[in-house]
This record gives sequence, C-alpha cells and structure tokens, in this order.
Amino acid sequence: MAETTLHQQLKRLYAADEDANEVTVDGYRIDAVAEGRLIEVQCASLTAIRDKIRVLCESYDVTVVKPVTVRKRILKYDEPDGSVVSSRLSPKRESVLSVFEELVHFTNAFPHERLVLEVVEIEVAEHRVPRKRRRRRQPDHRVVDRALVELVDRHEFRRSEEVAALLPSLPEPFTTRELADAAGMPRWLSQKAAYFLRETGAWTTVGKQGNALLYATDETTERAA
Repeated sequence: MAETTLHQQLKRLYAADEDANEVTVDGYRIDAVAEGRLIEVQCASLTAIRDKIRVLCESYDVTVVKPVTVRKRILKYDEPDGSVVSSRLSPKRESVLSVFEELVHFTNAFPHERLVLEVVEIEVAEHRVPRKRRRRRQPDHRVVDRALVELVDRHEFRRSEEVAALLPSLPEPFTTRELADAAGMPRWLSQKAAYFLRETGAWTTVGKQGNALLYATDETTERAA
C-alpha cells in the first residue's frame, strides 16, 4: 500500500511545514523535522525502524510517533472510486497497552536520553474495496486507505518507568497472570509487558512461583537491598 492518508495526517500534525516533511538525514529517510527534532511516524511495526532510530539517536533528538487504533470504522465500497455500500464499527479495539506488543522488539532503541516515544490513541476510517479471492481463506476485500477521524489521546514516554506507570500497581512480587487479571489484558500481552520492563530496567525478576516468574519493580528491589 502507498502512503496512507493517516500517515500524511499524522506527519502534518507534528510538522505542518511541507518543506520539512520527507527529508534525508545521514542517509536515512525521515518523515519530518520540527524544531530541530527528527519525527518518525510508524504505523507499521517498530521493528522496521529500530536500528535506524538507534543510530540517529547518537547524533539527534528523535520523536517516534506510534499510533494505536482504539476505534475503527470500516467503510466498504462497491468498487474503487465507487459508492459506500456499508459502514460499521469494528469490534476489534486496541488500547494504549497494546503498544507492549511492539515494544518487545524495541528494547535496544528505547529508552535513550535523546528519544521520545509518543503513543497516540486514534480513531480511524478504513476504506475497503472488493477483490476476487485467489485462495479460500483470502479476504474478499482489500484495504485501499486509512484516515484519521479523531486523535483521542497522547502518551509521551522518555523512560521505561513511565511506560510501567500505564499498568496497575500490584502487591509485590507478582506474576504475569496476576498482572493480566489486574490490567484486564490477555496473559500473552502481560508477558510481553513484563519482558519489556525487565529488559529496560524498570522491573526485575525475584524468583519463581511454580513455573511462573515473580516480578518486582526495580525501585522496590533497590530499597530492599
């Protein structure tokens, strides 16, 4: 898919000057530059920009903008450039906690003293047109564009402890099962959250309960020492 309307809209939100969009810095293509900061809007996986961000942070202040879709309206067309035949809200929703699924692949870039990670919760409109299926399980549509409907909230992070603050406080030590129950998130996502926070120094492992690792905040561990 070519650059989406969503990506263009988010770039303009952070850098309205068109001349400052799509610039090359040290051989890397950057979405925008605003007030001396490099802006990278990443609608796809953070893995794709991890190495680039790590290198650029050695010389520049960088902001990575990562959108998560908390509401999605699906618009179906009868044909490309045709008329809308249906409009509905998708039952699938993300939350700011969904970012942990991406952050497990970003631990060697974040945190960094020159890096700001901004997670934006958004509502989007997804535009779909029909297509002929070549395989049985292939969708009967293709997505031709996504557009921003509303920017719902922003969350700015510079340290992993700030990311940890998204999660509820628990009696320590705790397991990822207890974290999942308290946060209302699936166990697999709480495991990713725990991995990220352990790898970036916000949490530490302090033992086991059966086969489950026990976690505590790094701050708690330092006080105990």
